[in-house]
Amino acid sequence: MTDSDTPRGSRNLPSGMHNAVRPGCALLRLETTASREGILDGAWWPRSRDIGAELPALVSALAEHLGPVTRVGLDARSWEELPTRIVVDDRVVHVDSFAVGDDTVLITRGDRDHFSLLVIPADSPSEAARAAMAQAVLADNVSPAEQILIDTRSGEKLFG
Repeated sequence: MTDSDTPRGSRNLPSGMHNAVRPGCALLRLETTASREGILDGAWWPRSRDIGAELPALVSALAEHLGPVTRVGLDARSWEELPTRIVVDDRVVHVDSFAVGDDTVLITRGDRDHFSLLVIPADSPSEAARAAMAQAVLADNVSPAEQILIDTRSGEKLFG
């Protein structure tokens, strides 16, 4: 999804995307400039708390757009059995545990290029999840992940 797909200030997803967004989806706003003004680079709506089942699909999808993903940082308290690394498409991806908060996952490609994704709670109602994902991918979004979840009633915590 590009910035031109979502009008500035709009909180709706493009009509074709609206019905396709369901658990297991990731939406990205990939900018080709260094400015990256928004707080978040995209959003992810996992199906469950099982990171072993959820993370490979996310990393594979991201690699299609970003190139090889080298690290993923997330909050270990929010996931079941967090591994230290996974293999996706024959590449080792290191999994780091940070106090990033339940509602964010950090993606690293290369040595220094980081992307931050809002994580939608798996049990969020569809409309709330869609609204949160749409807000997260706005180029001018200045709301942190936790506030987006509160504003859209997707939940105050990832898995509570």
